[in-house]
Amino acid sequence: MGKNKLQRFAENETFPHFFQPGRNELLSGNFPLKGRWNIDFFKNNNPIVLELGCGKGDYTIALAKRFPKKNFIGIDIKGARMWRGAKTALEENLPHVAFLRMQIELIDYAFSKNEVNEIWITFPDPQMKFKRSKHRLTNPSFLNKYKRILSPNHIIHLKTDSEFLYGYTLGVLEAGNHEILYAHHDIYHNPHAPELAVKIQTFYEKKWLEEGKKITYLKFRV
Repeated sequence: MGKNKLQRFAENETFPHFFQPGRNELLSGNFPLKGRWNIDFFKNNNPIVLELGCGKGDYTIALAKRFPKKNFIGIDIKGARMWRGAKTALEENLPHVAFLRMQIELIDYAFSKNEVNEIWITFPDPQMKFKRSKHRLTNPSFLNKYKRILSPNHIIHLKTDSEFLYGYTLGVLEAGNHEILYAHHDIYHNPHAPELAVKIQTFYEKKWLEEGKKITYLKFRV
């Protein structure tokens, strides 16, 4: 493991807004912030927004700057990448931002019913091989997990460069009679695309746009 990664892992442990509960802690039901994020950490009653597979936290940070009356939590398993977002949140004094290092499959062990208002899924691995399909963040199993923690009037966003994942998710939503609020296969060539879908760009998204790749976007409820 590179020295730079080790330094970032060590610094993550010093951040007051960076949490990395172990798998056993989550499964045992002993994660103390479950159901208490607003009470014990954010100290307010503002809506909670998650970015799943947040990487460097591009959307977490950008959204937090736009919406100071909402609370944002970036979730991923790759701590070295998350370090960048956590560091930026401190440097730019964003007290309504947190980062949670954990496997997303355990998300319903980190949050309680109705605790989350909005989810952004930004450029996840499409897991194109059939044997990996259980890891797609929009498969029915994951949607059921999200439903357990989301409020009734929630919104889920999927932004991806994978036309495969976009089509797959549309099929899952239609088959499950979920509510599709917006869908487009090429948002940067759609004048009616929602502002937040095009005004905020991740590090890799910028590279893909330079290469001429299409970016797809879905907005829905489960």
